[in-house]
Amino acid sequence: MARIAVIGGTGYAGGHIVKEAAERGHTVVSVARKVPSTRVPGVTYLEGSLLDATSLAAELVGVDAVVVTVAPRGDMEGRVRGGIAQLAEALPEGTRLGVIGGAGGSLVAEGGPRLVDAGSFPDEFKPEALEMIGVLDDLKASDEGLDWFFVHPAAGFGGFAPGERTGSYRTGGEVLVTGEDGQSYISGDDFAIAVVDEIENPRHRRTNFTVGY
Repeated sequence: MARIAVIGGTGYAGGHIVKEAAERGHTVVSVARKVPSTRVPGVTYLEGSLLDATSLAAELVGVDAVVVTVAPRGDMEGRVRGGIAQLAEALPEGTRLGVIGGAGGSLVAEGGPRLVDAGSFPDEFKPEALEMIGVLDDLKASDEGLDWFFVHPAAGFGGFAPGERTGSYRTGGEVLVTGEDGQSYISGDDFAIAVVDEIENPRHRRTNFTVGY
């Protein structure tokens, strides 16, 4: 079993990943700025922030994989990219880094364009999408010794459309995953399955991939 830390472990994506990993028997540490009153049995909860990446990395020594699920919105807008860059530098050698991005950085078709540039992407979400694209650019330019993966969920992913657990999902390389009806969707539970599957059986080393139905 792996030792997994989830930064932003009380949020939508992070909470589902924490629960899925714990239910599979992994040792899980959830890191967030506040410890929740309702906790997943067996999970260790730590107070911590991506904004203090160096100290946070020191607390995570011995962890096999660290997954960052913090979105650059609210008071984190403009601060996530720098925090992840510092964390990547501070993590002990051999620690795998996973980053949960957004759908905006995925391609609408092979060869582009990205969803954020396709013309129908909501303006209010563009700063968030562009910052996470910057995170991906930094990871691609990082030292070859850093083992990382970056996941783009489907366009329909979040608390506004939680969905149900089906136990299935598809990956699409860099291209947004859509169904036969043209819709792009993934439930929180099934997205978490995809992330924990990647930790257990790495198939995307130093690259990004999309997840949907």
